Amino acid sequence: MCDEHTAKDNARLLGDTGLSRRRFTTLGAALATAFAMPRGAWAADLAEAEVDVTTPDGVADCYFVHPATGRHAAVILWPDILGLRAAYRTMGKRLAAEGYAVLVVNPYYRTTKAPAFEAGASFQDDAVRTKAFGLMQTLTADTNTTDAKAFAAFLDAQAAVDTSRRMGTMGYCMGGPITMRTAAALPDRIGAGASFHGAALVTDKPDSPHLLVPSMHAGFLIAIAANDDERQPEAKDVLRKAYDEAGVAAEIEVYEGAMHGWCTIDSPVYHEAQAERAWGRMLALFKQQLA
Repeated sequence: MCDEHTAKDNARLLGDTGLSRRRFTTLGAALATAFAMPRGAWAADLAEAEVDVTTPDGVADCYFVHPATGRHAAVILWPDILGLRAAYRTMGKRLAAEGYAVLVVNPYYRTTKAPAFEAGASFQDDAVRTKAFGLMQTLTADTNTTDAKAFAAFLDAQAAVDTSRRMGTMGYCMGGPITMRTAAALPDRIGAGASFHGAALVTDKPDSPHLLVPSMHAGFLIAIAANDDERQPEAKDVLRKAYDEAGVAAEIEVYEGAMHGWCTIDSPVYHEAQAERAWGRMLALFKQQLA
């Protein structure tokens, strides 16, 4: 999960590779640009907008992107601990060009508009980490659930969304458990979920996400970072048992050599090969479950 241990792991990796903070910022910008370039099937014309979504607790500023024509299966994208920012708009745009109507949400809208951090902010910095933890602590399982319902309702009211097709949800870091809460809160609407280096999917608390599996009808991809697995090796087995016992299909895998944060394009530990593999597995799941 995303914590001080994650920052230390990242620092060791950056040190081992000789990658300075300044060099990483430059490299991250280049990766984001490359990721945004049209490639094959996702070179479609897109419509995009900054939108306001009304929830029981206020108005959430979000990013909505979809193919410029037609109606499409919808997907709710939950960012990592640093929230909605340029990297996640780019990732949402890439998914939209695969033929989905994507809502990239600001989970911190109760506290601040996106972006919550300046461009180039790093989880390696103490001040950024302290602020991020503070923002994350404003969220609860209950707020995750009410937000998920509001975001789904917004999507279902959009002309670009095909409501005859089931909806997907995907999340990174702290967004991982939110995907599970979304699927459990809307079992008849959510057909697929994907968690990438999800934090705290299995805990000893009564609101642990894994306890919600019996309430889900969504096929799942759970992509686990190697260092997260080292710290909590039993989590994958608990998750597999929960999905098996509930009769819910789930692909649960530890990605070798991939560290917490490896799928986010502006992360210092972005691992292109493993991120692309995880992305491909998600696309295969969505194609099957959101048809």
